[in-house]
Amino acid sequence: MSLLLRRNSSQLRLLLASGSKITRLASTDSSDVGEPSSSSSSAPAVPPTAAKLSKRQRQTPPAVPDAEIKKSVFISQSNDIFTNLALEDWLYKNFDFGHHHVLLLWANDPCVVIGRHQNPFTEANVSQLVERGITLARRNSGGGAVYHDRGNLNCTFFTPRERYDRKYNLNIVTRALFREWAIKAEINERDDIVIRNKKISGTAAKLGHPNSYHHCTILASANKLHLGESLVKEPANYISRATVSVPSPIRNLVDVNPNVNVSQLLSAVGYEYLRTVATALEDGGNAQTMQQRGFQLINPTEKWFPGIEELRSNYSSWDWVIGKTPKFTVEKDLELKGDEQGMKLKLTVEVEAGLMKEIGIKLPHSDETVPVVTPLQGKAYNEQNLNGIMGALKLVSASNVKQAMNGSG
Repeated sequence: MSLLLRRNSSQLRLLLASGSKITRLASTDSSDVGEPSSSSSSAPAVPPTAAKLSKRQRQTPPAVPDAEIKKSVFISQSNDIFTNLALEDWLYKNFDFGHHHVLLLWANDPCVVIGRHQNPFTEANVSQLVERGITLARRNSGGGAVYHDRGNLNCTFFTPRERYDRKYNLNIVTRALFREWAIKAEINERDDIVIRNKKISGTAAKLGHPNSYHHCTILASANKLHLGESLVKEPANYISRATVSVPSPIRNLVDVNPNVNVSQLLSAVGYEYLRTVATALEDGGNAQTMQQRGFQLINPTEKWFPGIEELRSNYSSWDWVIGKTPKFTVEKDLELKGDEQGMKLKLTVEVEAGLMKEIGIKLPHSDETVPVVTPLQGKAYNEQNLNGIMGALKLVSASNVKQAMNGSG
């Protein structure tokens, strides 16, 4: 390990300056897709069920011969989700992966990360996340919502677009688990990694030109209680075309083998990546490993990655995290008290770019809507504001609502 792990971040500058181009590639996005969480040469052979490379990659002549491709494992020293998303984006936009493939390994403090095209309010209770100190972030790839903490290892595989192959990447993970702990994991039809039908890893990708990346999560020892509590939305009817996550039963690797820990998992996946031939699932052993550029500790700062602070600022902005939400309508049932009997109504709020544009109430089985006058109109939507409107309306009598609806007709 000591031969491969360079503990001075200045080594990265030397690596970038001499071994790989850092010219602006102006990578263009074409699609983002999602499901949408080692070291011993004497270890047992990889499981026989390992998937082969995709048909497309087998048939496409390699742009660069395997012998000319070097690999590196970058390990982010940040646990801030916005910094790590910025680092991922910086590499995607600026790095030349033609002769140099990279695996970025990173872990975050507690956060919920949604896909680019998702509605955060249908995936989590955003107001409660804020109260619990759990960060909400939106990534630049597709897929579903995931919970991250220090017990969750994230892997980003960077290659040129023509080299993209998620099956290859996922098999790196499953082979590492088997080699290090004899854990047998499978890749299902959704490209999730599962153990006995319970998910340990979800997947998503960003496909551009000339670069692409595929990233996945690996649940090692994540707090499953916080995970479950974080991915519960406010009870309401959300009408939206946003991508919806597919709930799946999950499992931590420590539930399978109590000896698993994130640092050892990082090492196992990194070594498996380095010892595997660049374009085929062939184990090159120590000889292959020693020909690569090894492990690099990465300090994602402006000094080493010019422009990364601006990227982080964009990823952490309200305009990106909330304002990027596709237009949606939320409906919630409301019952008002009357002199003799109550009145059942439905509150409707139309939200666009994260702001409450139209707020109204309507009777069941009726298309008629009465506008609600409130200073919250035009303000940011969140669960607290929604329940604030509900609370104010409950103070209105049923007779006053009837008069208002008769007057609107």
